[in-house]
Amino acid sequence: MSQKNETLILFFASVLPIGLIVAGLWLFKDIWQPNLTDHIGNNPLVSKCKISLAGTFNYGGSTSWAPIRKDVDSVLQQNCPKFILRYIQPPTENPGTGTGIEMLIANQLAFAQSSRSLEGKENLEAKNKGFSLQEIPVAIDAIVIAVNPKLNIPGLTVNQIQDIYTGKITNWQAVGGPNLPITPITRPKQAGGTVEFFVENVLKKASFGENISYVGTTTEALRKVTNTDGAIYYASAPEVVPQCTIKTLPIGRNSQQFIVPYKEPYVPLSQCPNQRNQLNTAVFRNGDYPITRNLFVIVKKNGEIDEQAGTAYANWLLTNQGQELLEKAGFIRIK
Repeated sequence: MSQKNETLILFFASVLPIGLIVAGLWLFKDIWQPNLTDHIGNNPLVSKCKISLAGTFNYGGSTSWAPIRKDVDSVLQQNCPKFILRYIQPPTENPGTGTGIEMLIANQLAFAQSSRSLEGKENLEAKNKGFSLQEIPVAIDAIVIAVNPKLNIPGLTVNQIQDIYTGKITNWQAVGGPNLPITPITRPKQAGGTVEFFVENVLKKASFGENISYVGTTTEALRKVTNTDGAIYYASAPEVVPQCTIKTLPIGRNSQQFIVPYKEPYVPLSQCPNQRNQLNTAVFRNGDYPITRNLFVIVKKNGEIDEQAGTAYANWLLTNQGQELLEKAGFIRIK
């Protein structure tokens, strides 16, 4: 065999395997290439945006929604960067459901977050402005009772809570506690949906007692409970149960069965914040816990972009991802 033929054979022998390998990899690239879309879709923090609407939309309302704005809405912003949510506080009043709905009716918000149902006067005000309001339930919340950590009682019934806040019971001794004056704390009724719900469903529309101590925010209230031995306060469960400076009380429909709003065993405050009490979502979900309520997105039905934004936001919260995130934030999914 000539030297020239030997050279050609050696050349093809060396090149051919490489060519076959390259061709094979190209042909089967769809088999071995990682499916990035599936990987992203399985990550709750990064998934395909289901909202086609683009723009900046003002929203606001209930302070009970604070954990949602922090832990749920932030994920929506990552998923849908063109659907921009801008939280707006009232210019002079404290934020809350009532002020949020007022701002919605005044065309200062695209939609509102509410911790109670719409009131007749709010529907009438909207009608006078030429549109209607729609409430879309998206989650379930529980109202819990916070007291000073030094207070030692097994729990309270709903009727006892009512009597404390209407001024019929003024000393902890009357409910099995120490001889200590009770300092019931609340935000003003007009401040938020939680107060309005409490008055409607726990106080049965009765007025607050004369010994009530009024505060502007839940943060201020919890600070006062911490510093006042006989203090008591009520608020949304995710805002209260994990706190390190107060104690959350079991409550019941009767004194024979108190239901704890935290997962047992109770984490003593001495171990907080390394460990925190977790929400007992099972009793909120099955109805054993006595005081629960729905959370609503309030949509302005005017046929314009604000209605589209509010509906899109509510529909996203009702997706499986939205419901999972609401549950992680301490609320109960409704679907």
